[in-house]
Amino acid sequence: MAYVLKNAQSEVVAVSATENLGAGWILVEDNSKEYLDFLEKSLAKSDPFRESDIHLARVLEDLITLLIERNMIRFTDLPAPAQKRLNDRQSLRKKTQLSSLLDDNGHIA
Repeated sequence: MAYVLKNAQSEVVAVSATENLGAGWILVEDNSKEYLDFLEKSLAKSDPFRESDIHLARVLEDLITLLIERNMIRFTDLPAPAQKRLNDRQSLRKKTQLSSLLDDNGHIA
């Protein structure tokens, strides 16, 4: 859960991950679109390479998957920390894809 502060146009202008900072702050889910959008925009402003790095990481992840599927490398050839990171990302991606398919009541949207 996180707290957000919105302006008169209902745009998120500040966030707090840990505490309610006073009047106007409202509690939202950590996966709230407006919360995540605000964080993404804030990070993009502070680091121009961040978005490029994110896209490159996805390309590398897809490349590794392709190499494994074509039996050019084995998953077990990768160092244990790399295996863990790839598994974690795959799990996260599946959860994110599944959560976007469900409405607030848990039904397929």
